Amino acid sequence: MTTIYFSGSISGGREDVETYRQFVAALERAGHRVLAGMVTATHVSAEGEALPACDIFDRDVAWIEEAARKGGALVAEVSRPSTGVGYEIAMARYHFGMPVICLYRPAFTRRCSGMIAGDRAIRLIEYTDETIDDATKKLLELLANNQHAPAVKRACLP
Repeated sequence: MTTIYFSGSISGGREDVETYRQFVAALERAGHRVLAGMVTATHVSAEGEALPACDIFDRDVAWIEEAARKGGALVAEVSRPSTGVGYEIAMARYHFGMPVICLYRPAFTRRCSGMIAGDRAIRLIEYTDETIDDATKKLLELLANNQHAPAVKRACLP
């Protein structure tokens, strides 16, 4: 079992909450412990939680750190641009040295951020609404085979 911090947009838009819930449910069915906070909560709007920003920051950083201490990974859905998700990815990668897997649907932005697609150590899984089951399978395979932290840097995407 791996402890996973799951990241997705809140302030950047809540249109994908059901997609987040599908990925988190699949991870949990596979036996992973998932720290997702409010990202999967249907009652949380783009206005965010009714907590002070410092409390949200402290809680979420503690969860990322917990996943890191337990040898876990950060999984982020990055189809909807979100400053917070980008911050969590950078913190996981460069502060805690965690593996990161990003899920991305090209239909929602012109291209995946160069900071995500260009980071050779991030595993990027592209999918569509029609191929979400395939993306889930690939995600679970990467986690099961410990392929979420490639030893060899991959080439940048065009």
